[in-house]
Amino acid sequence: MKVAITSTGNTLESKLDPRFARCSFFVIYDTDSKSVEFIPNPNKDLEDGAGPAAVQLVAGREVKKIVAGEFGVKIKSLLDSLKIQMIVYDSEKTIQEVIDMLNS
Repeated sequence: MKVAITSTGNTLESKLDPRFARCSFFVIYDTDSKSVEFIPNPNKDLEDGAGPAAVQLVAGREVKKIVAGEFGVKIKSLLDSLKIQMIVYDSEKTIQEVIDMLNS
């Protein structure tokens, strides 16, 4: 299963980014193969529409869950309609710690 994780950087030591739509990177983690891919978020600086654009980006990667520090109200309903589960997690954690949590 693929999980998107919001990240402040492009390493496993980077912190979970508290912002879903405006995060610096998305980490696409595959819980089956254990592969990790860092994707820069090209929509983080959009004035309008960053949320739907971010959803489109990760949904295109066929993720089933997203881990972030928070999600906006409009995004929650959009993700619900796509059957993508939202996980709110401590933004002080590193990406490696989030991956460890997903594997436990």
